[in-house]
Amino acid sequence: MIKFDNKVLIVGASGFGKEVLMCLSDCIAGTDLKLEDIACFMETDEFCKNVRNVHGIPVITEDQFNPADYHVLIAIGDPKIRKTVVERLPKETKYTTLIHPSAIISKYVEIGEGTIITAGTIVTTDIKIGKHAHLNLLTTIGHDCKIGDYFTTAPSTNISGNCEIGDNVYFGTSSSIRQGIKVCDNVTIGMGAIVVKDIREEGVYVGSPARKL
Repeated sequence: MIKFDNKVLIVGASGFGKEVLMCLSDCIAGTDLKLEDIACFMETDEFCKNVRNVHGIPVITEDQFNPADYHVLIAIGDPKIRKTVVERLPKETKYTTLIHPSAIISKYVEIGEGTIITAGTIVTTDIKIGKHAHLNLLTTIGHDCKIGDYFTTAPSTNISGNCEIGDNVYFGTSSSIRQGIKVCDNVTIGMGAIVVKDIREEGVYVGSPARKL
């Protein structure tokens, strides 16, 4: 869970990064903590030429990053880019996990470091989620699922029970997967797609039932 003994560094100050900031704001509601005291963004040199703060929160560049000063969240939607950032940051970087207070998650769920779980998400029981996952608004994950690293859902994704999902998998908005399905690594499921068969080859899958492009 998130700690505030160090500042929380949000890597990525664009769309999802700003949503993560709002999630963080909800997490400290009712406390004496202030966002400007506990949060910071990190972005590219090019971004920082024009933007030095977002909603009053400072933005630093990667060469200003000291791992000892921060607990890190990677707020970049693309799983492969997120993985690249993690591999590039110093090995001593400490990652935290951010869970919105409205999320419903049982005590029988294992969540990897660096994971971000946003508002309205439901994760039931006997579920394992890997490192640096993003579960976006209103995602549901059913019982006995095993999910790999760098997993990403867009809003309103529905994962049925007993599914096994690999690394670097992205589910688009309002997509869903039938119970007991396996999905291999490096797969993108398009918006509104419905997965009813195992996916054994990496690639992009769209439609109902989902088929490979």
